[in-house]
Amino acid sequence: MSDLEEKNFKRKVNWSPLWKTEDWWTVWLAVALMLAAAAGLVKKIPAPGKWATNPLLALSSASGWQFLLLACGIGILTFAAVAVMKEKARDYITGFPFLFGLAFLSFLLGNQSTLNKYQLDNVIWALVIGLIISNTVGRPKWLSETTRTELFIKTGLVLLGAEILFNRIMVLGLYGLGVAWLVTPVVFTFMFLLGTKILKISSKSLVATISAATSICGVSAAIAAGSATRAKKEEISYAISLSLIFTVIMMIGLPYLIRFAGLGQIVGGALIGGTVDSTGAVVVSGSLLGEKAMEIAAIIKMIQNVLIGMVAFALSFIWVTRVERTAGDEKPSAMEIWNRFPKFILGFVLASAVFSFVLIPMLGNGAVGDILKVTKGLRGWFFCLAFVSIGLETNFKQLLKQGQGGKPILLYLVGQSFNLVLTLLAALLFFSGRFFPLPL
Repeated sequence: MSDLEEKNFKRKVNWSPLWKTEDWWTVWLAVALMLAAAAGLVKKIPAPGKWATNPLLALSSASGWQFLLLACGIGILTFAAVAVMKEKARDYITGFPFLFGLAFLSFLLGNQSTLNKYQLDNVIWALVIGLIISNTVGRPKWLSETTRTELFIKTGLVLLGAEILFNRIMVLGLYGLGVAWLVTPVVFTFMFLLGTKILKISSKSLVATISAATSICGVSAAIAAGSATRAKKEEISYAISLSLIFTVIMMIGLPYLIRFAGLGQIVGGALIGGTVDSTGAVVVSGSLLGEKAMEIAAIIKMIQNVLIGMVAFALSFIWVTRVERTAGDEKPSAMEIWNRFPKFILGFVLASAVFSFVLIPMLGNGAVGDILKVTKGLRGWFFCLAFVSIGLETNFKQLLKQGQGGKPILLYLVGQSFNLVLTLLAALLFFSGRFFPLPL
């Protein structure tokens, strides 16, 4: 590289997004939290315990000081990120105690024994509480700077990456890849063509976001696809809300249909893992069939989760080079594609790689398991804060305007039905024992 080229390169590369953009800050926050857990600085994350009739019993699992320290820790870290980004940090921290209080209430309700029995966990309650406030009295203005959905959920997703361990993924070998990686791209392509060519939904970003949420893993994929295609915040919230509603229905209903059809735990677990959108819901749904079904379902979903990064990169490339490019435009540069790519995906993939190939060989499964207990607890709180924020930002009147005559709902229903049929065929092919020996 000549001196002139080197000078031009230095002038063109802008490093400021590393500390000025929310996408990068989600990576730094998650990395800081994982380092704190690995160094033993944080050993336990408090959460309300189970209770039946007396909610005060839920507080016996941790002291009030522990919850206060948790709130202060998350609040200060996220406040620092908002401040460095030169946004309204004072307004953010003013509303944070209230937002954390709503997240705490969501955890409390989610751990009530009767409600928890029906899988109404903290994430569902967080969304419901936010929706009730937003659609009755409305979100208070002083809370508008605090409801940072993407900051919370992307940080949680990078933390989730640490839980995607390759030694667990490879338990099912090529069979798991067959169900997760063969079906997923076919379903995504089918839904995207259905939404854009047949249903003619005006926003291709909305179609891509719903397609990713349905074919991969719900909320995580919706955020990744929405970021890659620059979908509007309202479109991402719409896709997430749609996914969550049907996830609850499928989580409870699918195990009963599997039993009725006599598919068994192995095929049934593969079917659940490939079709139920949320990772947590997959585990719960699989457990309703049995331990073996739960294990297979969880591994299939983990394998699908690996596709999040690939899909985000592919969509970034396609949107820059084809969807948003008009006749006469210059060929987009690699830098344009890089700018579009969601940076939190890098953190997600890196966390998975470091925990799988560095920490497990170095520390062993037991020590890594202890670290993951902490990061998983933190992820739960960040997700809860995110879903309260989604609820507070979601207005049903605005959702109806985006509904386009029910076309997005029809897209989801047809796409998920296609997903169920295709995943069932793949599960029967790879896990019935008729064509290949069973992996477990």
